[in-house]
Amino acid sequence: MSYTMPEKGRPFEEILNELDSFGKNDPLYKEGKTWSLVYYLNQEYTEFLGDAYFKYFSANGLNPTVFKSLKRLEKEILKFTAGLFHVDDNACGVLTSGGTESCLLAVKTYRDRGKAKGIRNPEMILPETAHVAWDKGAEYFGVKVRRMPLAADYGVDAAAVEKAINKNTVMILGSAPEYPHGIIDPIARLGELAQSRGVPLHVDACVGGYILPFIEMNGVELPQWDFRVPGVTSISADIHKYGFAAKGASCILYRSIDYFQHQIFVNQDWPGGVFASPALLGTRPGGAYAAAWAAIQANGLEGYKVLAGRTMDAAQKLSEGINTIEGLEIIGRPQASLFSYRSNDPKLNVFIVGDLMEEKGWQIDRLQRPDALHAMVTASHDKIADQYLADLRECVAYAITHPELGESGQAATYGMISHIPLRGMVRKQVADMFANSYKLNASEIDLSDSEALAPGAGSDDTAPNKKGIIPKIINWYVKKQMQKGN
Repeated sequence: MSYTMPEKGRPFEEILNELDSFGKNDPLYKEGKTWSLVYYLNQEYTEFLGDAYFKYFSANGLNPTVFKSLKRLEKEILKFTAGLFHVDDNACGVLTSGGTESCLLAVKTYRDRGKAKGIRNPEMILPETAHVAWDKGAEYFGVKVRRMPLAADYGVDAAAVEKAINKNTVMILGSAPEYPHGIIDPIARLGELAQSRGVPLHVDACVGGYILPFIEMNGVELPQWDFRVPGVTSISADIHKYGFAAKGASCILYRSIDYFQHQIFVNQDWPGGVFASPALLGTRPGGAYAAAWAAIQANGLEGYKVLAGRTMDAAQKLSEGINTIEGLEIIGRPQASLFSYRSNDPKLNVFIVGDLMEEKGWQIDRLQRPDALHAMVTASHDKIADQYLADLRECVAYAITHPELGESGQAATYGMISHIPLRGMVRKQVADMFANSYKLNASEIDLSDSEALAPGAGSDDTAPNKKGIIPKIINWYVKKQMQKGN
């Protein structure tokens, strides 16, 4: 099959109408039906951000000496952020395209700092709940991960971290909060360890950076997690999450240039000229700078405090409501705007609940270890909290009387992925499925097709184990493990 672009250009209006049609099956985020990925306030605010973005639509931050407007916007955004995080004018950093880039930059920076100190086999210490972007960074930049267990409160076990620090440790990570359960790691204790051993400590506040300061301003007592902790050397924060900027706006701040200098890339011998870059991307879209700056100007401290208050009120209402539903419980004691909940009844498969909720139009995120459902709450969810709880209560009641639903749909897929002990096999099967979905002739990924992820599936459609003994054994094993997990 050949793929060609249109022979002639099409009318703008026709193209825009077709773009609208492409989104007909996307999640209903404007109605508050999503619990991640989107941070939406209202149409007027969205159009305002679009207008701000458009003003610098063609501007490029690749060369900071050319578009001086972008350098000004970047510096002002970073100064606002530094003020929130209680660091002085010696701090330095950059805007990035998102949380993943911010995390990757920290890995690269501390690897190179370690290399300058003679470390040839770099290691970094991560909590079990650290975002997967850190594993991605470790894989990209050749840094070994030392994974730390959790304490009883679901924060990282600081005693385990202390034992894991060695001559090859180039950085320690703490999250504020971590994504799966909304818990702030014991940053103060990690800071003490980092200082005593001379190891950098990065705080991943990609989720919390633009809400935790305002929660605290609203009078809620939180453990210290930012640059007030002496051992913290850098922090990453996404402005396009609770800063309600347009997508493509995160940042990373370092306490001093002593750390940041290792992030800079320079090639002095390229025939195209001496080249220097502060981040991973070359081209850096100016619209993202402008929309982030505009979001901060439009909301201000008072606006962000109001949004944080609405968010936390909704989160409290939801979590308290979930705890009153027989068979469900919130995991740990979340300290911010996100939480997860699991089944505490062996007869209730929480993944069935997830499937039933999606049939009602909710976009549901699923977790593993333990099996759970997840919610990242925003201010807009204060309008739909009652409906969510009513639907959830109804779905739990139905799920507990229909356990057979766990053998199909995403309940079967996630049940299998979560509980098969051969993790390397799961990794390979998921990687194969994901890679194949990017073939130009591929169909969309169907997460309800658990057989496509079963060991051996896809390698030979005629193989007897496609619908044979292996899937049956797996299903039997998964059921047993899920019952134990509850």
